[in-house]
Amino acid sequence: MKELDHLAHERSKSQFDVDAMKIVWAGSRQAFEVSDRIARLVANDPAYRKDNRVVLSRKELFKNTLRKTAYACKQIIELHLSEEEASRLRFFVDEPAYTDLHWGMFMPAIKGQGTDEQQQKWLPLAQKMQIIGCYAQTELGHGSNVQGLETTATFDPKSDEFIIHSPTLTSSKWWPGGLGKVSTHAVVYARLITDGQDHGVHGFIVQLRSLDDHLPLPGITVGDIGMKFGNGAYNTMDNGVLRFDYVRIPRSQMLMRVSQVTREGKYMQSDVPWQLVYGTMVYVRQTIVSDASCALSRAVCIAVRYSCVRRQFGSENGGPETQVIDYKTQQSRLFPLLASAYAFRFVGEWLKWLYTDVTRRLAANDFSTLPEAHACTAGLKSLTTSATADAIEDCRKLCGGHGYLCSSGLPELFAVYVPACTYEGDNTVLLLQVARFLMKTVSQLGSGKQPVGTTAYMGRVEHLIQCTFDVHSAEDWLKPSVILEVFEARAARLSVACAKNLSKAPSPEEGFAELSADLLEAAVAHCQLIVVSKFIERVQQDIPGKGVKEHLQALCNIYALSLLHKHLGDFLSTGCITPKQAALANEQLRSLYSQVRPNAVALVDAFNYTDHFLGSILGCYDGNVYPKLYKEAWKEPLNDSVVPDGYHEYIRPLLKQQLRIAKL
Repeated sequence: MKELDHLAHERSKSQFDVDAMKIVWAGSRQAFEVSDRIARLVANDPAYRKDNRVVLSRKELFKNTLRKTAYACKQIIELHLSEEEASRLRFFVDEPAYTDLHWGMFMPAIKGQGTDEQQQKWLPLAQKMQIIGCYAQTELGHGSNVQGLETTATFDPKSDEFIIHSPTLTSSKWWPGGLGKVSTHAVVYARLITDGQDHGVHGFIVQLRSLDDHLPLPGITVGDIGMKFGNGAYNTMDNGVLRFDYVRIPRSQMLMRVSQVTREGKYMQSDVPWQLVYGTMVYVRQTIVSDASCALSRAVCIAVRYSCVRRQFGSENGGPETQVIDYKTQQSRLFPLLASAYAFRFVGEWLKWLYTDVTRRLAANDFSTLPEAHACTAGLKSLTTSATADAIEDCRKLCGGHGYLCSSGLPELFAVYVPACTYEGDNTVLLLQVARFLMKTVSQLGSGKQPVGTTAYMGRVEHLIQCTFDVHSAEDWLKPSVILEVFEARAARLSVACAKNLSKAPSPEEGFAELSADLLEAAVAHCQLIVVSKFIERVQQDIPGKGVKEHLQALCNIYALSLLHKHLGDFLSTGCITPKQAALANEQLRSLYSQVRPNAVALVDAFNYTDHFLGSILGCYDGNVYPKLYKEAWKEPLNDSVVPDGYHEYIRPLLKQQLRIAKL
């Protein structure tokens, strides 16, 4: 018997072509078709079941992930999946696994930092998974400060080898995914020492385990660092600890695209510019921004659907209670998150273009856009991951008490996602890097050097510091040119104010330390401007489909005006807008929420997520939440027996007043 679609009425209200919006979300028709086909392939295969993850022990959880990963690899080969299809398959399997670091960090590091010969040797082995790699940079005592890493790689000219060593406890490699139990090899970052001279941190390919029996090689101590936050979640991953006791590797295993050590032990730079290393960093960070839109859209999909199903208060004469989504308090918290999911999607698409552009320029020895691209990807990584982690938790709260159940999918989604705020650059540290770049940009304005790309607005800094805005009605806040210039003015004024205060400091470093909180705000303002501007650019393109462009425009305005409301202090204190204009922005925001309300379910349907991928009873497509929650409760292992284990020892004696608890 087919279950009722409890959200059919919501879907019938949609004022736009949902299928056309699905293609916009996917990026192209071809991307949509691949994604849709692979998502259904995974959802319909019981081998990828994941609803039992939260009740498995750590060992069962880990072995289950090994099984799924091996099964996925087998499918990729048997079904002759393309690289794009294989990537989507790993995405929809939706389980952190050792393969994430293998494909996402180990191979890109060799591509970015290895010579042609090294790539020809190692990449085919990694591609076929005849070796499994991880990325061993972070140490027990150092993460964000890469220059402070303590592991050493000392060249021995007698044997033509490097000796990799962990001289202290804090030099133990700590956190790399895949390291704990699986990886056979690692790209290890260590201080290069030749003839007593320290040349700083470099990458080395080091074999960790035997390819015959998987035992650690001599001199290597390796293991798992233990349980992490949350049920299931990232505990499918074997994050590891690694120590080296004078481990020797051939000189040829130093990644030598940018710098080399000769047979005689001479350290030298190659013809290849060192800036090429940044290409890998830009690539990794742009994938993290894309992942942010995926995680945020999942949480929002769950919260929107459940907010339409859940009814609370407001019934009169025995009629139905009010749908939670109809409360303005719910809309004002939920709809900006829905808008953010689309905003991050489009800025992620733009970052893919930026990576391609930077790579093309680097190949032609053009490094002009690199500092800006580096600052841009660092800032957007920080902005999107922080916002997404907070948004997933907000979505859990928006689902009330049931959001706290593991079966809501939200606790596990949060636990899996939140480390993104730390890995690949701590978010606060990254924003301070952006701030340094902004201060440098401001300092060069007088020299005639024109700012480029996302800082081009700084070239109009004098106008932006003095300008006022023609906003006299709520509708004026719908003009893209007004929104864009208000965000440009705020970013420019905050940066210039910081630069002025820095110039009064006894030294640049003292000033930077003292003003770091203000500098963070300037960096956030710059990054939010980038997202707003890219959303506006995307909406101004030709977008087919009935009502699609109109509703994306509404989401774009919600994203910008909700940020303006959230950071009102910035806009008012810098004199960008008046209190009256702020009130008009708020009025327009309320009107936009009413516009989005009938389309809310259709806007999350456009993400095209299967129930399997969402992994949430509250977010199920048909909205049949309560019977499913009730049925799920009885699957709890505690319910395997009616009388609990421990009743005869501890409950019955208590009830009968015969309690004699044995000492532990």
